[in-house]
Amino acid sequence: MEISNSKEGSKLCLALEGRLDTNTAPKLETELQKSLEGIEELVIDMAELDYLSSAGLRVLLGAQKTMNKQGSMKVIHVNETIMEIFEVTGFSGILTIEGR
Repeated sequence: MEISNSKEGSKLCLALEGRLDTNTAPKLETELQKSLEGIEELVIDMAELDYLSSAGLRVLLGAQKTMNKQGSMKVIHVNETIMEIFEVTGFSGILTIEGR
């Protein structure tokens, strides 16, 4: 999985490409841990994300909990496959999802 990071003031956008699974979730978790300080708005762009596993969901939930304390988080450009995973797991009620 590739992660593209762009920061503008207190807004951080992470674009994910590939598969967010057991092997790649720690990479995203590390990126979030080092990047979230001082961030008030987190945007996770899933336009190029092909697959999402429970390990990836866990990292997203952790990011949401962190951002609830310091600002907001939204997930954008979610494809039908990933949206179905969010709906089946109940994450569609937890995350702010835009651009389905």
